[in-house]
This record gives sequence, C-alpha cells and structure tokens, in this order.
Amino acid sequence: MDVRAGLMGLAFALMWSSAFTSARIIVADAPPLAALALRFLVSGLLGVALARAIGQGWRLTAAQWRATVVFGLCQNALYLGLNFVAMQTIEAGLASIIASSLPLMVAAAGWLIWGERLRPLGLAGLAAGMAGVLIVMGARLGEGVDPAGVALCVLGALALTVATLTVRGASAGGNLLMVVGLQMLVGAVALGLAAALTETWAVRWSLPLVAAFAYTTLVPGLLATWVWFALVQRIGAVRAATFHFLNPFFGVAVAALVLDEALGATDLFGVGIVMAGILAVQRSRAG
Repeated sequence: MDVRAGLMGLAFALMWSSAFTSARIIVADAPPLAALALRFLVSGLLGVALARAIGQGWRLTAAQWRATVVFGLCQNALYLGLNFVAMQTIEAGLASIIASSLPLMVAAAGWLIWGERLRPLGLAGLAAGMAGVLIVMGARLGEGVDPAGVALCVLGALALTVATLTVRGASAGGNLLMVVGLQMLVGAVALGLAAALTETWAVRWSLPLVAAFAYTTLVPGLLATWVWFALVQRIGAVRAATFHFLNPFFGVAVAALVLDEALGATDLFGVGIVMAGILAVQRSRAG
C-alpha cells in the first residue's frame, strides 16, 4: 500500500458513495431503469472509444469475458437497477449504508461457502458490521421507511457481492478500460430490456436532473469503476476492499450535504459500528 494507492482508494470511496445522492436526484424526475440504461450506454460507449484511442483491443482472456458479463449483469443491472428502483421510496443515506455491507457479505461468503478461515478479529468485525447495519435499518423502519425499498437494497448488495467475487478475473490480462466499457454495455442491454417491459418513458426535465445524470455517468459510472479495477490490479482485492470502510461515512455525509437528509444519533452510531466492523474484517483478511 503506497501513497498513490491510498489516494486512489480515497477517491474511489468518495465517488462510489456519492452515486447514491445523484441517483436519488435522477429517480425523482425520470424512470429509474431507463435512466440507468441510458447512463450505462453513454458510459460504455465512452469507455470503449477511449480504450480504442489508447490502443486497447477487443482480445480479452476467457476469464475476462466471463467476468465482464457477470460483473455487467450483477453490478450494473441487478445491484444498481435494484437500488435505483428502491431510491424512489427510501433515502440515499440509508441505501449507501446497506450497500456498504459489501465487504462483510464478501467475507461471510468466503467463510460459509469456500471455508476461508477468519481470525477472531474478523469474526468480531463481521458480527459488529452486520449489527450496525441492522441498527440503522431497524431505526429507519420504525420511522416508517418503505420495507420493500430496503429489501431491494439488500438484494442489490447480494448481487454486488457476486460481482465483486469476479473482479480479479476482469483485472488480469490488460485492456482494463476496454473491460470497464464492455461491462457497462452489458448492463445497458439488460436494463434497457427490463425498462422496455416495465416502465413508461416520462421525464420531468430540470437542471438538477441533467447535472446529476452527467455526474453519475462520468464520475461514479466511468471514472470510479476504472479506479476500482486499477486499484485491485495494483494492491489486490483484499487490500483494495479496505477502502469500503469509508463508504458508510461518505454516503451519509454527501446525502446530508447535498440533499439535506436528516441524520439521527442512531444513524451515526450504526455507521460507526459498520465502519469499525468492515475495517476489522479487512485487517483480519489482509493479515
């Protein structure tokens, strides 16, 4: 872990967390799946064009093609699609906290499914992190938050867990920007089909909508994804995932600053526990 990797990790965490706020702005004025499909179409075409401009080709390894399809479907179509639909009824801060349980879910999957050993510190972090998420979710549900929206966010986090487990195959073999662009196009196709079957195109055009769409397309969409792949390639998936412990804080902070979402003492307490749990799990795995 060097200074450059540290700055990349901080930048990724901030960009990734801010996507929930921009998504909340978008779904207030546009159909969620159609808007997300258009975002990935634009981001994917830009990514592929830039990749070709710097000399990257279409020749990917079999592992890269497999990871590109799985990542495009699980992260872009399922994870983000479910979150965009959910944020029609729940706040961006809550969605970001649920999504921030990703490192905990990845660690739990490795422990339960593949038999990976977790040190006592990791087990304690896993329990604490999940408890923190439940504390925030329980408090919000008690305040009348839509349970269906919460359930969609949880399902999205599970889909993102599957996507994350494929990232190493996408990182190895070069042509990194081409991989990023292609997995976005996979998501655009899947989301476009879902939107055509379930949504009616009705948009209330506004400056915040256009700005949020441009931001989410270029920054969390294209730039953050490229930084994540590059970070994994530079320091490995386990160390890169350590930066996810910042996501709960960044997620609620950006939502509070931009959307003026309320933050209670229970929210801050739960966020602190989630951050500590994620950090404990990642330190245990790195060790």
